[in-house]
Amino acid sequence: MQYSKLAFKLRGKINEFSGYVSSGLDKTCRRFVSEAVYGMLGSQSVLLTEIGRSLGEGVSLKKIEERFCRQLAKEDIWPVLQNRVLEEGCRRVKGDTLLILDLGDIHKKYASDMEHLGYVRDGSASGAIVKGYHTNQIIASQLGAREVLPLYQELYSSRSPDFVSENQQILDAIDMVSSHCDGRGTWVIDRGGDRGKIFRHLLKSRLQFVVRLQGTRDVLHGRTKKNVLEVARRCSCPYSETIVRVDEGKEKARHIQYGYTTVRLPAHPKKTLYMLVVKGFGEKPMMLLTTIPLRRNRKLLRRVLASYIKRWSIEETIRFLKQSYDVENIRVLKYTRLRNMMAILLAVFYFIAVRLDTQTKLRIMVSHVLKQAKRVFGVPDFKYYAISDGLANIFRRSPRTASYKNVTQKGQPPDQLTLDL
Repeated sequence: MQYSKLAFKLRGKINEFSGYVSSGLDKTCRRFVSEAVYGMLGSQSVLLTEIGRSLGEGVSLKKIEERFCRQLAKEDIWPVLQNRVLEEGCRRVKGDTLLILDLGDIHKKYASDMEHLGYVRDGSASGAIVKGYHTNQIIASQLGAREVLPLYQELYSSRSPDFVSENQQILDAIDMVSSHCDGRGTWVIDRGGDRGKIFRHLLKSRLQFVVRLQGTRDVLHGRTKKNVLEVARRCSCPYSETIVRVDEGKEKARHIQYGYTTVRLPAHPKKTLYMLVVKGFGEKPMMLLTTIPLRRNRKLLRRVLASYIKRWSIEETIRFLKQSYDVENIRVLKYTRLRNMMAILLAVFYFIAVRLDTQTKLRIMVSHVLKQAKRVFGVPDFKYYAISDGLANIFRRSPRTASYKNVTQKGQPPDQLTLDL
């Protein structure tokens, strides 16, 4: 396929998708969203100057950047884009879909003038307290599937005037996604979710969950209140597996044993919960609290364990966004603009992961995109790096010529895509 023809068709799909997610915004803002989505895909950057360069317009870069800044200051961009992604994405969420919540951060080591710049715990191995912003991301996936479904992405600061608490930010994200999913799915949260307010909210909303417990928590075991580590160490673990985990590019095999016991939370003594205990991942047992009724059944216990382990693979998704689009190099200074850029980045990832990868004819297009990724050793299991590189290579070879008049004005629903490849 010729580069110009492929690039033209891809631009048409980007314009169509951008028109859908920006439906509800004013005309100039819809144009900006379309240009920003295309610009990020073409430049693999969140820098406004790089996005502007990829547009190939006969206007000075300074004027383009100023126009982008004016549009990014509009407060309704994040809620509109976020809701449009959820409206389409949550239709794909089933009862057994995993809803994986990741509590992340954006590290801004050298920043000083960015609005409401706060401090976060660096997500890397150092765990140091650094300057930056918090992020919440929710990604859905089916157990045993490689595809991911990005649903939610938010940047926030503890120094923002409207900030209440980190717990409230998490609960707002859960509520927003759950309302669109009608309560479907199983929430999977790491140790950051082991908080009384989060458990209370999940139980009150009758949401199914798998949450990793910290060793400091107390539970009711029988009629006695005990430390969760004490309960875990005494728990019988009759089942065993060998798990291979890829860590920093190296495969590490772990021989684990697992079992379960019933527990209750002191704040909810009438609600029976189940704790899956896994020994072998470290010196201390790993403890997963769940609403899923467990019994002495290897297949069932292994499925719950696999649901949590699936969260580890989502870490690769977070790295993909940070590395492929240089997220931590974001330089807009105003808080509203920062939040809006994260919403546009969510739209970019949704387009790559869902729109380009679910329709039969679009999959054919993806095969051409992957060929342009120039992977020496083929396409890895996590193919989104290759798709991102392939799109950028195609748009560099065939620069943008399409005008905004091709953008869908009212937004076209996902079940009415025109696939005329």
